[in-house]
Amino acid sequence: AVPQDNRWGRSYEGYSSDPALVASYAGPMVEGLQGAPGTADFLNGAHVVATAKHFVGDGATQDGKDQGDTEVSETVLGTVHAAGYRAAIDAGVQTIMVSFSSWDGRKMSGNKGLLTGVLRQRMDFQGLLVSDWNAQGQLPGCTTTDCPAVFNAGIDLVMAPDSWRGLYENTLREVKSGIIPQSRLDDAVARILRVKFQAGLFAAGRPSSWPLARKAAQVVGSPAHRELARRAVRESLVLLKNNDGLLPLDPHLHILLAGRSVDSISRQSGGWTLNWQGTGLTNADFPGAQSIGAALARQIRAAGGTAVISADGRHAGRPDVAVVVFGEDPYAEFQGDLPSLLYRPGDDQDLQLLRHLKAEGIKEVAVYLGGRPLWLNREINAADAFVAAWLPGSEGEGVADVLLRTAGGKAAHDFRGTLSYDWPDSARAGGKPLFARGYGLNYDSHAVVGRLPEVSGIEAAQASQSQYLALGRPTNGYTLLLLGANGVPVSGDARSASTADHSLTMTAVDYRAQEAARSFAFKRDDARVLIRAGAPLDLDRQANGDVLLVATLRLNVAAGGRAWIGLNDARVDLRPQLRDLPQGRWFKLGVPLKCMRTRGAGLSHVEQPFVLGAGAGSRVALATVGLGSAADRIVNCGR
Repeated sequence: AVPQDNRWGRSYEGYSSDPALVASYAGPMVEGLQGAPGTADFLNGAHVVATAKHFVGDGATQDGKDQGDTEVSETVLGTVHAAGYRAAIDAGVQTIMVSFSSWDGRKMSGNKGLLTGVLRQRMDFQGLLVSDWNAQGQLPGCTTTDCPAVFNAGIDLVMAPDSWRGLYENTLREVKSGIIPQSRLDDAVARILRVKFQAGLFAAGRPSSWPLARKAAQVVGSPAHRELARRAVRESLVLLKNNDGLLPLDPHLHILLAGRSVDSISRQSGGWTLNWQGTGLTNADFPGAQSIGAALARQIRAAGGTAVISADGRHAGRPDVAVVVFGEDPYAEFQGDLPSLLYRPGDDQDLQLLRHLKAEGIKEVAVYLGGRPLWLNREINAADAFVAAWLPGSEGEGVADVLLRTAGGKAAHDFRGTLSYDWPDSARAGGKPLFARGYGLNYDSHAVVGRLPEVSGIEAAQASQSQYLALGRPTNGYTLLLLGANGVPVSGDARSASTADHSLTMTAVDYRAQEAARSFAFKRDDARVLIRAGAPLDLDRQANGDVLLVATLRLNVAAGGRAWIGLNDARVDLRPQLRDLPQGRWFKLGVPLKCMRTRGAGLSHVEQPFVLGAGAGSRVALATVGLGSAADRIVNCGR
């Protein structure tokens, strides 16, 4: 992909917004995975089959929407968005995955002109084409179990995770009737077999019997691999600001290590890590990995300095300097899409920490973790030095290697990374760059970054499709309402509120921070809490991808009472599972969006993405509500 809009949640999966840079990486990446064609190493036991994806134009969908429509000319599609595929094909890539997205309103997995005419014939791709997850069901006239159009367009292998049996039966019937030509089936089978033969799958025995498989524990995560990963971290850090030469830091000082991401390997790893969205994980899930805070603390103490890790920034003795690590929560496709380039709209916790420490007269280094550049002018202004560390994964030591100086007074490693995407000057997509692609300071640079404008350039009411309630309050674009038994709503955007008929009351309670949650007391059965979207949401694709509606809550349900969660008019009754759910303590409850669909809810026009009800005498507290892929407890729709 050649991402052109960082609102797209998969931007971090692309190498750059520059097609030439993407092309320069695509070939070597394929050779690294497969080996070089024509050599004895090609697809031997030390290599795997590579897949280039997603063909083509997924990085330029309108408004950065995943699976959206790319409206560009054929020239731009070919010169910009196909650049990496030419290099991958030249390097012998064996498979290409076709995009969910569309080009000028036509779904790619049904576009015969591009798949067969361009990719196969003009670009001479000899490998197999695979569709994305149940993408066949998105083609006009198709369902997930019946879609001759996907094969006739040129797809060889259909990714049908839960629809394969019906698809097989219908495809067999359609080949016999001539709807799918026998020659097309033969071509698809030949391509699949060719790749399997190339990879030696019919001669090499079970994968578990291969030489490297037998010593996988020694190979995966080996010291050599960890050192290479640590080097990659060092060389990808980008220094945006270093006023007064604050960096590198003297490790003999008393250093405060703060920020919500300072000791979170999950946040520094991002999505597609251990699970789909990379959420619901703790440091214990990453054996052998090291957080940035832990790595800094180890190196500081080893040098003779003192280090205190305090996520909220509280400290007993005034530090000489602070390193504040913050950034995006993990995300992958769907959930990573943003309506604007605002960083955490409605949640200024990180900014407040930076400003609080600055007000104390403490010099600060801000370390940003995230998959993309966002509008962070206020945070950059609040810090004396600002480093974009992206998603460094397991090797927090790589960050410490560059930030700290040695006994000789210089850093052992300098900054080498430069931006592969423009850094935005406002939260509007498509604006002028604040720092252009290719920008990056090092320790020999003496540039001073002046005060940046703190006007985002967009309306504050832009809504996120994935976060509805944070710190007990509705996020931008959403409204929290208390609906009384009489059907009359009142606003919940306050510390306390009550419906006119007193059937439902709300008070502020603490959750990890003062008054960061809301507690609701139900006096009558038919009262409910709801979140209303400023504009209807389309959640169809999220339901297809096993996304959950996740609420961080505390239940105190009256004996024999009821509780339910829903959206729009659909409800999922929690009564069958109440005895298994924790009472009186905080936990994350996930309800699959598929549950709502099975209860007749249309998910393409969701005006109320969260509704909560409970029986009289019950009390339920809420801290956060949004979409997610992990929860402490997941509702079984069938119960």
